[in-house]
Parts: sequence; structure tokens; C-alpha cells
Amino acid sequence: MAAAVDFGQRHIAPEGRAEQLKQLRLTMAAVGGKVGFGRSGPSDTAPAAPVVEGVLPVPALLAGVLPAGLPRGTVAVLSGARSLMLGMVAAVTAGGGNAAIVGQPDIGLLAASEMGADLSRLAVIPDPGSDPVEVAAVLIDGMDLVVLGLGGRRVPPARTRVVLARARHRGCALLVCGGDWQGSALRLDARVSGYETTGAKTTGCAAVPGFGRIGAVRLEVRAAGRAAGRSRAG
Repeated sequence: MAAAVDFGQRHIAPEGRAEQLKQLRLTMAAVGGKVGFGRSGPSDTAPAAPVVEGVLPVPALLAGVLPAGLPRGTVAVLSGARSLMLGMVAAVTAGGGNAAIVGQPDIGLLAASEMGADLSRLAVIPDPGSDPVEVAAVLIDGMDLVVLGLGGRRVPPARTRVVLARARHRGCALLVCGGDWQGSALRLDARVSGYETTGAKTTGCAAVPGFGRIGAVRLEVRAAGRAAGRSRAG
């Protein structure tokens, strides 16, 4: 199952924060050798690198906008439907990569599992405290993919450049949700474009619109940035 890390204390002195970051690193390294070592550190499991060197796999929904996959070292801003983010986590972990989700306390791991995610390769830090960017930066050292929920925060450009440099050096992709991250190379927006229902009520031989259970949700994804392709609905 996913590794959950409690990191939610507030108003921490600098020396206390350093100790918390140290404990986070130890926790990452202790989860069965599956979370926290990335591509370059030791591991008793299969290599964490997805199939293609230099890129991470993406769900079928993104095949049109990211045909080559998500480049490692990319910072992407996500908006709209959360299923896009869960699909990306599922694709990376199912492909043998390690992922972490920071600052998303109400995340639905059941939905990720249903999309094919390997939860044993997922670390979850629901409450990273007052500085989620710092926690994400630590996780970048040992993950293939880090999802960062900013909770409405705005990250200044000087700090985004430092984090981007770290992500590029470590070969980790960072997905940012719920805040302002200037200078990102990729922006993805997923919007619901329709629903598919099952067991719909019928009148005669015709199905009645608005009745039945939702069997699938159709999304339209728009991408902007250097790695982006065309829009795709799926």
C-alpha cells in the first residue's frame, strides 16, 4: 500500500525543520526499498526507470498532447479535473517508477488504483506543513514523479528556478496543482467534456438522457508549452 508520512507540524524552528527533513529522507529509504532511491541509489527491487530513458510514461488520455511522454526534469502545472493527475501517477508507478503526492489530503487513492497505479511505489504526504515546496524538493532526490499541491500559494521565481534545477539534475518530473508556479515549461488543463452512462432508463427503444449510472467521464485536455502537442478528448 502507499506510504503515508505525517509532516504536518506548524511554526517549526529552523533546527526542527532540518530534523524533519532528515526524518523524511529516512522514511523514504525505509519503505521496502521501493520509495526514495530513484534511479541512481541502491535498491533491492527492479530499477525504477520507466520504459524510455529521458521520459516518463503518460496515460492514454495524454497520448495526443505528449506523444513522446513526459520529459524528466519538467515542471508542469496542472489544472481542472483531478483524474488527469491520478492517471499520470498511475502510468508512472505501473511502469516501475516511484511517485510521491504532497499536500493533497483528500486525494482518492482508490481511483488511482483503479487506473492501474502500483500503490507500493507511491509515497503520500497529505500535510507537509508550512513549506510544501521544501518537502517536494527533498522528494525530488529519490522519485521519478512528484505531485505538489500548493494550496493556493504563490512560489517566487527565484525559488522555482532552484527547484527546476534540482528536478533536471535528478531526472524527476514535478507536477504542480492548486497554486501559482511561474516559468513552468508545460501547462495542462483537463475539463469534463461529457459522460457515458450505463443502465440508462429507456422509453420504448430509446434511452432517456440524464438517467443511468456514470460509466465513464470524457475529458478534454489542453496543453501549452514546449513539449505540448494538440488538444485531445478521451
